[in-house]
Amino acid sequence: MSPRWNADRSAPRRGRDRQAEVLRPKPGLSRFAGDTPRVAVVGGGIAGLAAATGLAERGAQVTLYESETTLGGRLAGWPVELADGSRATMSRGFHAFFRQYYNLRGLLRRADGNLGMLTSVPDYPLQHSSGLYDSFAKVPRTPPWSALGFAALSPSFGWRDMARMDPRAALPLLDVRVPEVYSRLDSMSAHDFLAGIRFPEAAQHLAFEVFSRSFFADPRELSAAELVLMFHIYFLGSSEGLLFDVPDEPFPQALWDPLADYLEGHRVQLRTGSSVETVAPQRSGGYRITAGGAPEHFDATVLALDVPGLRGLVEASPGLVDTEWRDGISRLRSAPPFLVSRLWLDRPVRAGRAGFLGTGGYESLDNISVLERWEGEAARWAARTGGSVVELHAYAVAPGADRPVEQERLLNQLYRVYPETRDAKIVDARHEWRADCPLFPVGSYADRPEVRTADPTLVLAGDLVRTDLPVALMERAATSGFLAANALLERWGVRGQALWTVPRSGRSRAMRLLARMATSG
Repeated sequence: MSPRWNADRSAPRRGRDRQAEVLRPKPGLSRFAGDTPRVAVVGGGIAGLAAATGLAERGAQVTLYESETTLGGRLAGWPVELADGSRATMSRGFHAFFRQYYNLRGLLRRADGNLGMLTSVPDYPLQHSSGLYDSFAKVPRTPPWSALGFAALSPSFGWRDMARMDPRAALPLLDVRVPEVYSRLDSMSAHDFLAGIRFPEAAQHLAFEVFSRSFFADPRELSAAELVLMFHIYFLGSSEGLLFDVPDEPFPQALWDPLADYLEGHRVQLRTGSSVETVAPQRSGGYRITAGGAPEHFDATVLALDVPGLRGLVEASPGLVDTEWRDGISRLRSAPPFLVSRLWLDRPVRAGRAGFLGTGGYESLDNISVLERWEGEAARWAARTGGSVVELHAYAVAPGADRPVEQERLLNQLYRVYPETRDAKIVDARHEWRADCPLFPVGSYADRPEVRTADPTLVLAGDLVRTDLPVALMERAATSGFLAANALLERWGVRGQALWTVPRSGRSRAMRLLARMATSG
């Protein structure tokens, strides 16, 4: 059983950035005294686990429902038997744990205060089919030198390219304020924003589309505000840099099994393989949660689901909140499908290949991971067989695409990037097709649901939720989960979780003033 954390010690630690901002919860009791509320958390991904953690640490009686048999949501893993008879763990693919992910890392510290399950990746290289190659290993971490250093070191930024750029159009990058960035740029696409700046095409592929496609979206659909926010989080708003960590074992072993032990030590009931069918508010207060045909009463509910799951549950639960809110949920969209192909090869990828490589200009291929470079399970398989475990990602695949054709197409791009793999025999291959990531299209910000609803005992969490903070992707999920727990705790007079974010506005006063003067002139 993991030790209990004192509420005063549970605030996630910030990293090296002295300008990171702390969000203090409202004052209150450190824990519940007397009767404790029963809370249902629907969804066992990062957001649901964060919400359950924040509530259980303060003494709430938490039951977490997860429809899959494993925890982790989009970072879940499950056992598979390979064609050679060995056992392995399959997942939905590589995820980078950036040092700016203060609240996610704070969640993981519940299982290991030193984050010993994470190992650093020495570089974040990007390769374009034209032959251009970028690296972040030598880029300074402190703004504005981070952005200037990247431009100076990158072969995709030539002097002629720099001269053609429109610096006035780029000024919003210097004066990012959250949430004001959405009122300024949500009406424009990421593609049009970059076109207005006249960034070199290769730089768009290597420096910016990597970010937009991490939202599993075509830049022509993605809100420019989300792209600019990403630039702020990684380049000009934070001194944590663009290098990252990864788990040193598959997600269940490294992350979720230890966190599950910690939650069970706080008396959280983890009901995996249990799909919630309806959530019905009761006249006497609270909710009747029905899962597997069995109803149960709770005082409050956290919905921490992906877009399809949230839409389906709200549609099946017509009494929730009000018509306007339910209509807003029904309008949420999922990003296009994505493909993760994992290959167990009978011979090694050439020594010196990066553990992770972002790619541009290789048709549907967005990145390549050589898993034995950091993951223990893959390294042990590779050492035993003399082979390699390689993972390929294709983001934002066209809906309706022929899956076998796309899988073969992705494999052929691997052969272009790492030609030595062409001669390898594929011992086994697994392909994961998913279409459940949220889409943040142009003009959608005002319509996104927030953590709090008109019903104070029903809150939302997840990366689809609007937080009005400079967070994205996994960090948005973790932050929203803690915010959901805080909203309920505040109602009951209990002090919630302190949170950290990168600065909510540009770091340099001089750059902010320059941007405002130019845009107002």
